[in-house]
Amino acid sequence: MRQSEQKPLLKQYWEIKRQYQETIVFFRVGDFYEMFYEDAKEAAALLNIALTTRDKNSPNPIPLCGVPHHAATSYLAKLLKAGKTVALCEQVEDPKEAKGLVRREVVRLYTPGTLFDDELLDAKAANFLAALSVQPVPAHSHCYGLASIDLSTGQFLIAEFSEQDSMLDELIRLGPQEVIIPDNTDTIALGRLLEPLRFPRVTEQPSAYFELQASQDSLRAHFEVDLMDELGLPSEGPGIRAGGCILRYLKQTQPTLEHRHIQKPELLEPTREMHLDAMTMRNLELVQALHPDQQHATLLSVLDHTVTAMGSRLLRQWIVRPLIDNESIQRRLDAVSTFLDNLKFRLGVRSLLKDLHDLERLSSRVVMGTATPRDVLRLNDSLNVLPQLFQFFDGMSDPLLSSILQRWDALPDVAALIEESIDPNAPASVKEGPIFRDGVDPVIDELRHAARNGVQWLTDLEQRERDQSGIDALRIKYNQVFGYYFEVTKTNLSRVPEHFRRKQTLVNAERFTTEDLDRVEAQLSGTNEKLRRAEQERFQAMLQQMSGQVFRIQKMARQVALLDVLSNFAEVASRNRYVKPDVHDGGIIFIKNGRHPVVEQFDLPEGFIPNDSYLDFDAHRLLLLTGPNMAGKSTFLRQTGLIVLMAHMGCFVPASEATIGVIDRMFTRVGASDNLALGLSTFMVEMLETAKILRGATSRSLILLDEIGRGTSTYDGLSLAWAIAEHIQDRRVLGARTLFATHYHEMTDLEKFREGVQNLTVAVKEDKDQVIFLRKIKPGKAARSYGIHVGKLAGLPSALIARAEEVLAQLEQEASSESMSNRIHQRDPELAGSLSPPPHPLVEEIKQLELFSMTPLEALNRLAEIQKRLDAE
Repeated sequence: MRQSEQKPLLKQYWEIKRQYQETIVFFRVGDFYEMFYEDAKEAAALLNIALTTRDKNSPNPIPLCGVPHHAATSYLAKLLKAGKTVALCEQVEDPKEAKGLVRREVVRLYTPGTLFDDELLDAKAANFLAALSVQPVPAHSHCYGLASIDLSTGQFLIAEFSEQDSMLDELIRLGPQEVIIPDNTDTIALGRLLEPLRFPRVTEQPSAYFELQASQDSLRAHFEVDLMDELGLPSEGPGIRAGGCILRYLKQTQPTLEHRHIQKPELLEPTREMHLDAMTMRNLELVQALHPDQQHATLLSVLDHTVTAMGSRLLRQWIVRPLIDNESIQRRLDAVSTFLDNLKFRLGVRSLLKDLHDLERLSSRVVMGTATPRDVLRLNDSLNVLPQLFQFFDGMSDPLLSSILQRWDALPDVAALIEESIDPNAPASVKEGPIFRDGVDPVIDELRHAARNGVQWLTDLEQRERDQSGIDALRIKYNQVFGYYFEVTKTNLSRVPEHFRRKQTLVNAERFTTEDLDRVEAQLSGTNEKLRRAEQERFQAMLQQMSGQVFRIQKMARQVALLDVLSNFAEVASRNRYVKPDVHDGGIIFIKNGRHPVVEQFDLPEGFIPNDSYLDFDAHRLLLLTGPNMAGKSTFLRQTGLIVLMAHMGCFVPASEATIGVIDRMFTRVGASDNLALGLSTFMVEMLETAKILRGATSRSLILLDEIGRGTSTYDGLSLAWAIAEHIQDRRVLGARTLFATHYHEMTDLEKFREGVQNLTVAVKEDKDQVIFLRKIKPGKAARSYGIHVGKLAGLPSALIARAEEVLAQLEQEASSESMSNRIHQRDPELAGSLSPPPHPLVEEIKQLELFSMTPLEALNRLAEIQKRLDAE
């Protein structure tokens, strides 16, 4: 059909569709959102609804499907989940007042990163939209800018990075649902970069939107400031470019909404928090499980017993952003102790917190003008809890809890406004009524009085006609198609008065109207329509008035979330027998009877076996852990990392005692994986991840390594693992505290050659042909790998197991019993010179003494200690 032959409605549709070609347009027609042409075909298949046609009798009927406007949200959710974008096209004028075709406009673009609707969001998770900007820098290859906004709460973050890896790590922490990039970006390279994010939606925007001047103008205009300094941001840089573009995108996708709830951007500074890279967050399964069907098996799932959505979202941030300032950590730990030591206090606070709704997201909808009367009532219910919460803390001496009280603002003026204005039985929709109490607005009161009189007039008219006609069953009824009418059964038709005019005939009755009924109906309909409009206008004005207090509400939401997380930590500690860690600025990490916080929740046949950990900057820098597969080495590594991380969060830990020296970064290399998308083998991924660790770690970092070098030949892998261990152990190079699990038993010789290296193994009990893994870590080294036993447990055929034992016996008989150093000596005597004869451990220790940082007294004490140890030998 040529456009000139199209009906006005379809012409209007195509004018709008041309601007949103890559989206599905929800086109409002009466009480339905309709979709046409290819949109209809695609949506009908995805939504599992009927595909029909418009103009069925024409030569080219138009594909059509539709959904009721009151149920649109559930259909929108399905389309978004399928990766689609939806343009919501509304009727923006009253059909009754329209001259000709009703005017329609797209009022909102639904994309994954711009959602704020409760029905479309996970209440416990943030929903970030991110923007990336890359800026060439003379001294570096590039400088990266990252801006992110959670539209549902107004949180706005900006960060800049000199390294691509650091920018990717931050993206992993945020977990954005949508990433905006300039349209001149190498999308193939970007796709590889974002692959660990599990493919968020990538949206291209014109590169001009990332220009510095345009971004500065956008930021200044939104926050109504003259200078960038007023925002606490640098005046230029890639972070500013990304921040300006992200605000522009929100205005583009939400053209009719206000965004004044967006907070001034917070500039992220890496020095404030522990650095966790993508590998570590993935390997430790902090907020997302390695296997999609085991989402309950994360640290977040174990620790999250929060009672508010705000608290749950804050807890997730704390998990991926642990503190590194000991004073701040102690303040959190002390506050948790206060909650833990006072059961009545903790239960009372948590009971009140349960009555709070999501203040952050409610206030956001107020500002954007999408809040319903019920939303406002929920906000009021929450505000009424705040004074009761405050009373619970009367006389509180804890520093952190006291600081919360000093910032406490129960917003009595906002609560009073709502209480005095909104009807406690207000409806869920602004299109219904009554919304306001009587006496709030004289115009509304007058219209409401007129509407009530109209109902009384109907009652009086019904009674009068019933008396005059003698028809006792005469009733005035109403429906949306015919309006008001008198209904008379067939048996009473002979008594119908002459002034009744027939309106509709049914099987058993007929419907009539009269001049009086028409007059009352016209007056009542007009009054109801005026009343509906008056209440809507008053409600929008009230939302505008409340919007001026949004930042106060947001601040209180943060205080409430803080109380929720702290009391939650106490609750979890009580349930799971956690203890308060002694966090300090020294180097010792000592964990007595440590447990894996997630694994111990499982119903294990033998129960969870606790283990001790001890690391320091001196004799216990590098712990080499050997032992059979399936014996618990990886669990031990992970539990040590998780306990250290929990302590840095300000959380109690699963142990009987814990002393934790503050670390600046944590790195893990646990488990094997390849990357088919990038064409990388398991071994290449392992080497890339290890290289990243060695580049990023410092002497104050904690490193957890599992089976380095196993992806290649034995000698190559052993050589690499040996060299990596030496590199980490050497204080002149790195000297980081490290747990290193390996199957290369030859590496246990490092304990002889290098100071600071200690051997650990997993205890095994052998009884005839049975092997029992005791899962207890002890000093020493493993005698065997017990791989054949694991194969037996896995159900390999018995004949195969027997043959494997024969081959093993033969290989063990032929194998040399010489040490690692002697083997190297045979192959390369020149290389072996550094290992054979092995240097005395004290020689290595003396070499690595930091003499110039020691006082004379410290040096003499150390020398006396060494002399004493030599005398003992």
